[in-house]
Amino acid sequence: MPKLSVIVPFYNVQQYAQDILRSLRANAREDFEFILVDDKSKDETPNILQRAAEDLSKVAQVRFLAREENGGLATARNTGLDEARGEYLVFLDGDDWLAPGYLGELVAAIEKLGCDFVRTDHVKATARARSVHRVPVGRRWEVLDPREAILPADRTTSVDYPYAWAGAFHRRLLDRGLLHFTDGLRTAEDRPWIWRLHREAESFAVVSLLGVFYRRGVAGSLTQIGDVRQLDFIRAFDQVVAETAADPEAGRLLPKAVRTYCAIIAHHLSEIEKFEPPVARQLRVMSAAALRRMPQDALEEVLDSMDVTRSTRLRRLRRRVPTAKAAA
Repeated sequence: MPKLSVIVPFYNVQQYAQDILRSLRANAREDFEFILVDDKSKDETPNILQRAAEDLSKVAQVRFLAREENGGLATARNTGLDEARGEYLVFLDGDDWLAPGYLGELVAAIEKLGCDFVRTDHVKATARARSVHRVPVGRRWEVLDPREAILPADRTTSVDYPYAWAGAFHRRLLDRGLLHFTDGLRTAEDRPWIWRLHREAESFAVVSLLGVFYRRGVAGSLTQIGDVRQLDFIRAFDQVVAETAADPEAGRLLPKAVRTYCAIIAHHLSEIEKFEPPVARQLRVMSAAALRRMPQDALEEVLDSMDVTRSTRLRRLRRRVPTAKAAA
């Protein structure tokens, strides 16, 4: 069994793929497994990966998987998970990169702590600018209860730092069915995933390792595009709310899930000009329907505690007359 499986989906990233491939080589060990998943790219990415797999196989165990159709990031990650053999698992994205030696330090950290998963800070890279973004948990190098890190509802907590590539995960989580993503989600795929981890895993820790470089401003990234795929955040947060409502501690946890959902809706509405006009209309309709689906007691509590601008906007939206598109 490899000590570590690193799952890296790629889709149309020929401009950036070499950066992460070089950084994988700078982190390679004979007991590491690199799983390169091409999600039916339309550019030269598959050819780049095939050549890289041959080169990386000299210093690590490498598997190149070519999907027959594009499924999106969540589905591509699942493809890698289904083939992973490692004791520990790490996710990366095809347009990001790592500092040399980072993976070895990450494995040493999770082995030392003995917990289900660890979370790490990261560096956001926008063109030549760099900024450090930290896990919103103050206690470091200490094993904690993941469920307790969901709250308080009115503050930024660990579930608001959903990035799958910021940490490492023990294989027992995979065996328990906690590491797979919701197939087909094109955005916000990390949200149901991080909530499930924090509700159902038994232990986690935050470690002060800084080795993941997260590239922003990539042309073609869903964060830069206002098409219909962005609306998958509604399906993602519907799942978060539904699963949290079924939890034995729903009364304690639901306000946080609803508050986060409302904050994300308000955020998208504040940037509605970036969406194509038909998508903008669909965003309003689907968001209004989502507000009416939420547990209304929890929603009222959240709206009463939000700032006046966002609360007023969401209350007004909730009163929109339903249309045929509301069920979309």
